[in-house]
Amino acid sequence: MSSSKKILIIGAGRSSSNLIQYLLQNAGHEGWHVRVGDVDLANAQQKLAGYETFGDAFLLDGQSHEQRRKEIAQSDLVISMLPATMHMPVAQDCLELGKNVITPSYIPDEMWSLDQAAKAKGIVLLNEMGVDPGIDHMSAMEIIHRLLAEGAELESFESFTGGLVAPECDNNPWNYKVTWNPRNVVLAGYGGTARYQESGAMKYIPYQRLFKEITPVEIQGFGHFDGYANRDSLKYMKIYGLEQIPTLYRGTLRRGGFCKAWDALIALGLTDDSFEILSPDQLTWRQLTMSFLPSGGYGTAEQQLLRFCNDQVVYDKLIWLGLLEEIPLGLDKGTPAMMLQKRIEACWKLASDDKDMIVMWHRFRYKKDGVRQELCSSLITLGDDPIYTAMSKTVGLPIAIAAKKILRGELKLSGVTLPVYPEIYVPILEELRTFGIAFNEQHTILS
Repeated sequence: MSSSKKILIIGAGRSSSNLIQYLLQNAGHEGWHVRVGDVDLANAQQKLAGYETFGDAFLLDGQSHEQRRKEIAQSDLVISMLPATMHMPVAQDCLELGKNVITPSYIPDEMWSLDQAAKAKGIVLLNEMGVDPGIDHMSAMEIIHRLLAEGAELESFESFTGGLVAPECDNNPWNYKVTWNPRNVVLAGYGGTARYQESGAMKYIPYQRLFKEITPVEIQGFGHFDGYANRDSLKYMKIYGLEQIPTLYRGTLRRGGFCKAWDALIALGLTDDSFEILSPDQLTWRQLTMSFLPSGGYGTAEQQLLRFCNDQVVYDKLIWLGLLEEIPLGLDKGTPAMMLQKRIEACWKLASDDKDMIVMWHRFRYKKDGVRQELCSSLITLGDDPIYTAMSKTVGLPIAIAAKKILRGELKLSGVTLPVYPEIYVPILEELRTFGIAFNEQHTILS
């Protein structure tokens, strides 16, 4: 064991299953020992079941500075699967201790301050290595570099990703089930303004309009989707080397009709995370919803909610969530957003035989040889079950493959890094294709 390369995984949540499985399945011939720490020991142990020879599970509080540093010091590579807000302390520990680290989350701005020190130590702080961010960057850069090499002049780039439910398991009126952090689902876009560039002009979408201004997307064989804007598309102009492109827009996909109904929840105030509900343990959902409807209403609660929605389909979706049921909120304290999260976790839970689906779609418009053209690239990945989900595959496998390349010494990059370089994305996309994670392209002549 002393000669083994030691991999530390901090956090064994929903998205870690395929990551841990891949590392354990390759541990024997690669000479790895995989150590998985989580606040839920039973959960970590379950992820290692059958592979105890090549790894071990232990109780770890990722916020414990002393315990975290002790584990990092004994490792050759660290993979942080903690919530995004907790990656920075892990990265700082890894820098001080001279350890490579991989995370699946967006790089916090303050992490760039570690870049020069990491380069000086020859270690890599590799971020945005999941699906979105992650595979979206890699697949986009593969096409961008190819088009530029062919002499194309890029006019627009739009990119959307959605974590959804597989068509055969799509059995509720929202066409949605929770496959990742439910709090992030509830607070998507909350408290901020989305920004992107369109035809050379900067555009802003405040939260109250976010789910109104949608982009329709159609993927052959899988139907129609609605796309809404991500928080900040503009920073990727520089990251992608597209500072001169007139249009760049990144967003999230949902099935058609979801955004309109979610916008009604925003208008009601049920996504508000700024104040706590008074005595929620004494309220039912019917009472809470009535408290958010405009005062001076007349008729039954159902009639008032229907007038508020002004749309029968939207109203039916809200009723299906149980917003007018005489059922307890289920929490002793919390914000409206926390109450809504509790409700959707119950309503949108994956059943034991459900499968999820990852959808990704890129659209490039460009001019080449005087001809305007369009390239659409789409990815559909289905999960196997509620444990080995499409989300787990597309988040975990890129991280695992990158870990292998780093431990083999095949990735020579250092510093704070994203997967936008050919030496990262080429081998990872190539191996992902062996797992069926592959893109289909459609080309169209526009003029």
